[in-house]
Amino acid sequence: MSKPCILAIDQGTSSSRALVFDGAAGVVAMAQREFPQLYPADGWVEHDPEAIWETTLATARRAFAEAEGRGYTVAAIGITNQRETTLVWERDSGKPIHHAIVWQDRRTAEVCKSLAGRGVGDAIQRATGLLLDPYFSATKIAWILDHVKGARARAEAGKLAFGTVDSFLIWRLTGGRVHATDATNASRTSLFNIHTQAWDPELLEIFQVPAAGLPEARDCAADYGMSDAKWFGREIPLLGVAGDQQAAAIGQCCFAPGMIKSTYGTGCFVLLHTGETALLSGNRLLTTVAYRLDGKTAYALEGSIFIAGAAVQWLRDGLGVIDKAADTGPLAAGLADNGGVYLVPAFTGLGAPHWNPDARGAIFGLTRGTERAHLARAALESVCYQTHDLFAAMADDGAETTALRVDGGMVANDWLAQFLADALGLPVTRPRVMETTALGAAYLAGRQAGVFGSPQEFSGLWRAEAEFQPRMAAAEREKLLAGWRAAVKRTLLDT
Repeated sequence: MSKPCILAIDQGTSSSRALVFDGAAGVVAMAQREFPQLYPADGWVEHDPEAIWETTLATARRAFAEAEGRGYTVAAIGITNQRETTLVWERDSGKPIHHAIVWQDRRTAEVCKSLAGRGVGDAIQRATGLLLDPYFSATKIAWILDHVKGARARAEAGKLAFGTVDSFLIWRLTGGRVHATDATNASRTSLFNIHTQAWDPELLEIFQVPAAGLPEARDCAADYGMSDAKWFGREIPLLGVAGDQQAAAIGQCCFAPGMIKSTYGTGCFVLLHTGETALLSGNRLLTTVAYRLDGKTAYALEGSIFIAGAAVQWLRDGLGVIDKAADTGPLAAGLADNGGVYLVPAFTGLGAPHWNPDARGAIFGLTRGTERAHLARAALESVCYQTHDLFAAMADDGAETTALRVDGGMVANDWLAQFLADALGLPVTRPRVMETTALGAAYLAGRQAGVFGSPQEFSGLWRAEAEFQPRMAAAEREKLLAGWRAAVKRTLLDT
């Protein structure tokens, strides 16, 4: 095979992307398409599954054609995806029976409160490493089965398939021949026991999810079948799958215990590799599967922030105070300080370490002197403050961090990257290849296909593009963080 390469599908919350990587982890082709976000009620977020599929297929075909037109040969496909977002479809037709319920959706908050009242929260956390929260897939599946006429009976009869976005894409790409997921996506459903690495009958009973609809959970680098020849003109093996945050950690080469990365996209997610130990947090962080290779599981401690880049998107699309996301950096840099303005972006509740689904967004410190630049700066600062909260929680759990590897569209903003280093008091490193999520999926498939070698060999390809050293005085940092803590406290008082 001349010039073998890997096609990585990166199906995200606001867009579908496809990238092709060569054997040196360089990008040789890329395509991207946004799709609509649906908000049918307060706190509800949905996606049209057909929009997910159509944009995924279109971008994958475009990147594939571009790469092969340049003399490369696609050897395998890797998939990474927005996690927890849940779909249910008919096994016979592949047709979804409801819109996908997105990870940000809070419609099952009352269900979670009811389950908490039954005292099952500790058992769920021990088995899954997760908290009892609407964020995860289990209550979303049950909601669809209970709100679509006849769905529960059809599910119990084995006529429906459930899954996260990766499972749906695998099903469609293979023409319905494979219903599978990987261990990282499975670990985000609240139905998967991360210690036994299997769907847990007790959890299925708690959440009232029939086992007949679940996919097979496989290693991250494994055989997920062949794509139907009609999609790309020939069959291509699907050989790697991981949820987006785990894929980003793999793309950042966080293969050793203690390594930590943070991804800034729609939300923000910090993953700390903990090795073979599934460290249970005492600070409402999540224990999750980092990856599973050759049947061996590595674990991570995770902090999840629901709103990061989505706050900038809100400034652009909701308020119209900026024309494009890139405007925020110059606006923030043009101010001497934040003017005492704080944005708590709890648009869909607060994630770690608060886990309050009822919290709603608030802006504090507005005066007649407040301008759009203050709102832009407050949105960027909020991401850094939330990251600081996660690092503080990890430190209290006994995790020691000395530096941070970052990725995602937001950290292309130098002002944000520098303020993040200042807020954390730690060096922040941005990689040369920023497409770490797609690169992680490509590595998994490429490892299986023989394009990439061991994790150690792959780590040799990683290069830093920029490093940001903290410059802020400790007293100034603490003053800003005190203002943030006060704003969060006032937000939580309203719930």
